[in-house]
Parts: sequence; structure tokens; C-alpha cells
Amino acid sequence: MRITSGSYYNNIYGENNRLNKQLFDVNKQISSGLKIQYAHEDPGVFIDTLRLDDELTTLNQVKSSAQSAYKMSTQTDTTIGEIVKTLESMKVKMVNAANDAHSDTSIQAIAKELRGLQNHLLTLANTSIGGQYLFSGTATSVKPIGNDGTYQGNSENLEAFLGSGIKQKYNISGSQLFLGDETKTNRTISANVAQKSLTDLYPDIMKDTEIPRSDAKETYITGSSTLRDLMGDTDVDTTNDQTPHFYIQGTKSDGTTFKSHINSLTMNSSMDDLLQEISDLYGNNQVEVSLNTHGQIEIIDKKTGSSKLDFHMVGAVDFSGGTAAADAVNDINTLRAGSTDFENIIDGSNSLYVKEFTKSGFDPSDPLNTIEGVNYDQTFFEKKGSTLFSNMSQIVKSDNTYATPSTKIVDVGSFSTNTIIHLEGTTINGAPFSTDIDLASDLLDENGNPTAINDATYQQLMDAINMIVTGEPTIEDSYLHGKTSLTYDGKIIFEDKDNPATNAALAIYDASSSNYTLTNGSALTFNANNALTIRDPKTDFFTEIEEMIQAVEQGKKRSDGTDNNDPRNLGIQNAIQMMDDLSDHVSRLQTETGSYSQVLQASSDRTDMLIISTKTLQSDVIDTDIAEATLRMQQLSLNYQALLSNISKVSKLSLVNYL
Repeated sequence: MRITSGSYYNNIYGENNRLNKQLFDVNKQISSGLKIQYAHEDPGVFIDTLRLDDELTTLNQVKSSAQSAYKMSTQTDTTIGEIVKTLESMKVKMVNAANDAHSDTSIQAIAKELRGLQNHLLTLANTSIGGQYLFSGTATSVKPIGNDGTYQGNSENLEAFLGSGIKQKYNISGSQLFLGDETKTNRTISANVAQKSLTDLYPDIMKDTEIPRSDAKETYITGSSTLRDLMGDTDVDTTNDQTPHFYIQGTKSDGTTFKSHINSLTMNSSMDDLLQEISDLYGNNQVEVSLNTHGQIEIIDKKTGSSKLDFHMVGAVDFSGGTAAADAVNDINTLRAGSTDFENIIDGSNSLYVKEFTKSGFDPSDPLNTIEGVNYDQTFFEKKGSTLFSNMSQIVKSDNTYATPSTKIVDVGSFSTNTIIHLEGTTINGAPFSTDIDLASDLLDENGNPTAINDATYQQLMDAINMIVTGEPTIEDSYLHGKTSLTYDGKIIFEDKDNPATNAALAIYDASSSNYTLTNGSALTFNANNALTIRDPKTDFFTEIEEMIQAVEQGKKRSDGTDNNDPRNLGIQNAIQMMDDLSDHVSRLQTETGSYSQVLQASSDRTDMLIISTKTLQSDVIDTDIAEATLRMQQLSLNYQALLSNISKVSKLSLVNYL
């Protein structure tokens, strides 16, 4: 093969360029610290680098999200802890207030301290960090608790991004904290009229004895007391005692309502016998019925997480031997002809004696019915300024949630046959009305057609109520003058838009409510003289706090339906139990938010380690090994110098060298 000078110089030029490029590349790697600058230099390295860059970006986002959420979570934990401490301080003061040794002055001093702690709780509830309220759900710019104590946020969760498809809740919404449910709590209700032993109050009449009334002692009914002690009997001969009658309405744990007339007991039967009869009405071993220290009937729902248990009872006995007490089964309102004052019975002014167990201060829809304990749900809504308020929450039977306008009525009510709801009162213009709504045919849809009872909603019922109370013939016109709505806790209210002090009055109840020949209770109940709620799975934080403080301000140790100022107040002793439940509820949520903080801190720490690991891996992929690159540069430099030396030597050769 013949090697020409052109080939020779081409080879030299190519080798020179190759070594120059390698030297340039390795020098660039040393100076930049990176193996490549562009994708074409090494596609494999470039792809791996992009993947690791993406992972680092994600990890940094996770770290930032976790750290931001951790700050809010720990602040929430701290704030809830302060709420728990405040509740504990309030309980100590309430226990102190329950002490009989206190004067009215010291009681009021305790009440003022409680008011101060209440204000502190409001401040804690409205805590913000970085301009974001802690307890407003996702509406972090909205103040959680308004001036009236109502919750203004939402129930949505704030979530931190912790990776692909992984989110972590880190807030406690005010809905959860101040209005949440405790599914493990048993609802407890109580009558509020103390039951005193008539035998001890009137020994000279009740027993064959010469003890004067002035020496009578005041004791409360117990389980071993007889119905004679409870109801009284002017006849010393107990073989001729009259039959006591008890009329009961109630709601079971599942939302089923009932009515019952108990007439199987005698005056010699014990209170325990009556309590057993009441228990049987609620079903086999479904409730626990007992008497508290003031002879008030208390019922505990054995099913946890239900807020539907309800109770009302009135007793009657006709000492004349007549049938008035028994005939009330046809219409309980006929008991209004009786007397609730046993002195009147003794003095012979009236022979029909009525025993009340619950009193609420509600005005009866029947103005002649002056014995309040007879009324269950035939009562007018409470009036405050332009608004009418009911006291019964509408609760969905299946999941124990509060009804909303779109809730179907059948999901709340206890229906067995066609139900007629009776409305009575006056319109906003003062005109009286008395009308019935047949839930099976009178509620219309948007096209004006009757809605089947299984499809009718609370909004349709409220539309009908609004038209009746405003006196307007159309839904649109009626809402120009008034508004019927459901509160956050499922209670129906009516607001008069025309008058600051409304002329309206409203009573709504099942038309068959007073008929005890039926065993089905009221299909729907809106405003009831029922048993007080002592414990309940549902929490209404600031409403309960207000009621507790009012009990102290009034110096009311225990619930007292005979107190006309506030007959439905629980009293301090029951309020202490309520405070315990609130403390347990808030403490549980503090534990929950503490767990969120731990998860977020662990996620942040884990992310830090992953970032370090990813950066190390990325360094292995893209970063230049300086020692290796330096050695390679030295080798290439030697090669290049050798090449130049060879070129120099070869370039000096001529034909003379071969002669």
C-alpha cells in the first residue's frame, strides 16, 4: 500500500482534533464540575439527571408543604390545649358554685369569672396564624365564631401534599371542634320537675297518724316510694285507692315515636314499677330509666351515637272515683280541668289531680290549657323580636345528622299512616289562622303538582309554612315578607321581614298528638315540652357554655321546671356533667391534632433524608469525579505531546535519510 503525504497529513489532522476535543471535554468537566452540558453529549446521563431533578422538586414541595402544615398543626395543638385548660378552670369554678355554702354575692362573683373565661374561649376559637384562622376549615379568611357565638366557617379539611397521591389532614375545623359528634356518647335526658313525697308533705291526711302538717318533712321520691307517695290518696283505706293514669310520649333510639297510656299500676305499686313500665315502652333493654336525687326521671339511651331519644309524661288520678283521668286517653287536653296543687285536692276544691313531670314555659296552642305539663308538642314557638324559634332539632334517622332544606321529611319523621300536620297562630299582620297540611297531598313540587310523601322535602314544608304565616298566596310573595328556614342544628325558625317585633305566632304539631288511643307518637315534632338533654353525642360548644354560665348566674343548682325565669335550664349539677363531656370531646381532638403534627414532622424528616439521598445519587450521575478527570487530562496531555513529537520527527525526514 502506498501512503501519500495527503493521507499522512489527514491522519495527523484527525488525530490532533480528536485529542484536542477530548482535552477540551475533560477540561470543561473539571471547570464546570458536570459530566455533560447538553443532552447530545450523553442521552442516558441527561435522562437520569432530569428524572432526579423532578424527584428533588417533588421532595422539596413535600418538605415545604409538611413544614407549613406542621406550623399550623402545632399551633392548633397548642390552642386546643389552652381550651382544655380553660374548660378545666371553668369546671373547678362550677363545682365551687354548686357548694350550698355560697352566698348570692359569691355566686355572682363566680359567674363573672366564668364570663371572663368564656370570652377567653371566644378569643382562642378565633386564633389565627399568618392571617389564617385555625378553626374555619378551608375558609381560613373567615372568622370562625361570630359575635352571637355561631360558627361561620365550613367543615372542610386542610390537607398537606406528602407525595404522589398522598395527602395528610392537618387542621381541626370549627365544625368538628365546636359542633362535632361523639359517637361513643350515650344520650341522657331528664324530666325537670322535682317529685316530692306527698306522704311526707301531708302526713296527717296521707296516713292514719296524728302528726300535724307543720311537722311534715320534705323528701324526694325514690325508687321504693309508692305511687301513693307520688300521686296521693285522701282515703286512708288503701283498699279503695283510685287508679293512677300515666300518659307517655317518646322517641326511641331509631327515631320511632310512640304514645302509651299506663293504667295497670295501683297506688301501692312502687316508682320502680312505673320506671320499668317506661323502660318497656322503649323496647327490650334499650334504655336505662332511673330517678335522680330530686325524684326526676332520667333516661339513658344504651345505643351510643344517637340523638333522637325523647320523653314526656303526665300523670292523673280522679279521687272522686270518676273516669276523667281514664277518659283523657281520647284527648289528653281534657286534663286541663284538673288541678296540679295537691292542697286543692285535700281541701276538696277539685277531685282530678294532675301530676306534671316536665315544664318549659311555652305558651300552649290551647289557651284554656293552663296545666303546662299536659302539653307535649301543642305549644307556640318562642318569640324574640322579629323571629320565632322552635326547640326541636330535625334529625335524620339513618345517620344522626341534622336535616337540611333538601332532606326528605320521611328520613326524619316516624310515619305509619297519612299524616296531618296542624298549624295554628297568627300571621305577621296579626290575623289568626288554623289550618292543616296533609303531607301526602298538600306539598307541591315546582310545577304545582302534589309531591308523594316519600319525596317531599323540608324546603317544601317550609315554603307552605312561610305562605301561611305571611298570609301570602304564593311562595315568591311570601319570601318578600318573611323567611322560614332551618338553623345549623336543624331547628325551624321564622323571621318577619316587615316588623322588628313580629305579630306572628306559630304552633306546629301532629294533628293526632293528643289522642292516646293511638300507639304511634307524633310523626314530626317541632316545639316540645319534653325532657331536658343532659348528655348527647352532638356538641354545641358555645351554646352549652352559655347555658352553664346562666345556671350559675341564676344560682340554680339543679333543673327546675317550676322556675318561670328559665324552666329549661339544666342547673349547675347537670352542667358539670356537660362540662366533663365538652372537656373529653376537646381533649380527644387535641390528641388527634397531635397525631397530625407527629405525622407531618416525621414526613418532613423523612423528606430531608430522601433529598440527601437523591442529591447523592444525582451527584453520582452528573457530577465530575475531579481526580479521575485530572488523571485523564494528564494522560491525554501526554498522548497529545507524544503525537506532536512524532509529527515533528516525521516532518523532518527526507529521501536523504534513506540513502
